[in-house]
Amino acid sequence: MNRFLDWLGEYLNERGGLLPLIGLGFIVLNLILQIVPGPGSGWFVDSNLMLHVGMIISIIGILLIRVL
Repeated sequence: MNRFLDWLGEYLNERGGLLPLIGLGFIVLNLILQIVPGPGSGWFVDSNLMLHVGMIISIIGILLIRVL
């Protein structure tokens, strides 16, 4: 586990903007799901789950850019 965390820290250090871009991808996915909902997407689309997950990942990514 310790080796994995070291590797993850080094990986994110080299690619500082990766987490905010992944978060923005989740936000855009939420927008697409709101515009074109598929069959059976009920609570998943209504709860805006991808929007909230994307915001959390983006904020954590922006905070980690300075730390790493």
